[in-house]
Amino acid sequence: MAESWVNSAEILGSDLPLELSGTGNRRAVLMGALREAVRSGRLSPGTRLPPYRSLAADLGLARNTVADAYAELVAEGWLAARQGSGTRVAERAAPVTPAHRPRTPERPSRPVHDLVQGQPDPAAFPRTAWLASARRALATAPNDAFGPGDPHGRPELRQALAGYLARVRGVRTSPERIVLCSGAAHGLRLLAEVVGGPWAAEAYGLPFHRGLLASHGVGTRPVGVDRDGARVDGLTRRDRAVLLTPAHQFPTGGPLHPARRAAVVDWARSTGGLVVEDDYDGEFRYDRQPVGAVQGLDPEHVVLLGSVSKSLSPALRIGWMVLPERLVAPIVAAKGEREQFSSATDQLTLADFVDSGAYDRHVRRMRQRHRRRRDQLVAALEQRAPHVRVTGIAAGLHAVVELPPGTERSVVRAAAWQGLAVEGLADYRHPGADQAAQAEGERADGDRAPGERDGLVVGYATPAEHAYPEALEALCRALPPG
Repeated sequence: MAESWVNSAEILGSDLPLELSGTGNRRAVLMGALREAVRSGRLSPGTRLPPYRSLAADLGLARNTVADAYAELVAEGWLAARQGSGTRVAERAAPVTPAHRPRTPERPSRPVHDLVQGQPDPAAFPRTAWLASARRALATAPNDAFGPGDPHGRPELRQALAGYLARVRGVRTSPERIVLCSGAAHGLRLLAEVVGGPWAAEAYGLPFHRGLLASHGVGTRPVGVDRDGARVDGLTRRDRAVLLTPAHQFPTGGPLHPARRAAVVDWARSTGGLVVEDDYDGEFRYDRQPVGAVQGLDPEHVVLLGSVSKSLSPALRIGWMVLPERLVAPIVAAKGEREQFSSATDQLTLADFVDSGAYDRHVRRMRQRHRRRRDQLVAALEQRAPHVRVTGIAAGLHAVVELPPGTERSVVRAAAWQGLAVEGLADYRHPGADQAAQAEGERADGDRAPGERDGLVVGYATPAEHAYPEALEALCRALPPG
């Protein structure tokens, strides 16, 4: 009796014929399905496949399509063909099986819920209003907008930003002293190149920013952080610049105390140093009106960095630097002769978006939404985990949940097993902060030193509306018992 072969359903499963009936490269789809059948073990080594004519008839394909697929898989080593024996799964094409190990609960392969700080909910982007601004901007754009870009940035957007920042953030500037960039990171790269180092930086901050400065030869020295923001009394004459987040210290959440705002400006004036003010979420204050930017105290010694990454979307790649007059020309020269980073049409659209009032309306909506999200977080913790608390002011797109000492790592691991992506406070700590704190004997009003703090940095802006309550549930399950 002649040896039989497996049928098409056994080889490919029930869904493939429907896929093959659609458009696209059917040979490639068939080859991929056959590889997967072998890889998964559904077709074991030595299994005989149907003649190409039979499989073609079963799947409604041209004979040449199946014949070519067989031939290529033979050439790749997945299949073997011998005269008189037909086509079989090659002996070496065995599925990869994991080594034997004790059975443990499976960890989710990817997070189900995202509470990592850093971006707004992508679904909240104001598409209709943005499209209206884009149409107006394109209809009225001058011809030179479609030529080589000016590294200074489009004058329309610089004009719009000068008015907006003066009105909302108390910034004192003119359009000529604003240079557009593709975000805060781009601005830091340019400043590192022009200003040089070393810099001081807050003991807590984005590791990405510290690494970026280091990659451009600028080392950073940590200054302590407490409930009143950065300990600017630790700055020295050796520091060429200090990187601060005065409106809402990132990530611990406190604003820079008024006395310290004045003190850091005095330091810059007396030493010739530069204050680099990262105003990453300065518009989002929920318990009062946003505090004005430090730049307003001394425009000649403070650089304000801003972008639309938190307010609109990081995908737009538009940021700005409000510069002292002496730095404008060097920064523009460092960018190069032509704009290579931000789209001129996006810049024109943002200018209209700001001038038309659409940006203000969007920020107000997002402020209400983020405040509601933060209130939900606080309420959930009060009900489910009253032994932990949210620290910092009501502002921004994230909050720090303070944890009992020694529990941060275990809570982050427990959150991962709950399918929750969230980061620990230690991830943001400057590598040299512990040594600096010990050297200074750093203590703030009886608080533990920053190096001893345990916490979670909870980004409440990213999840979709329907997913946020479940994300909070997962967070509460991961917290240590009281």
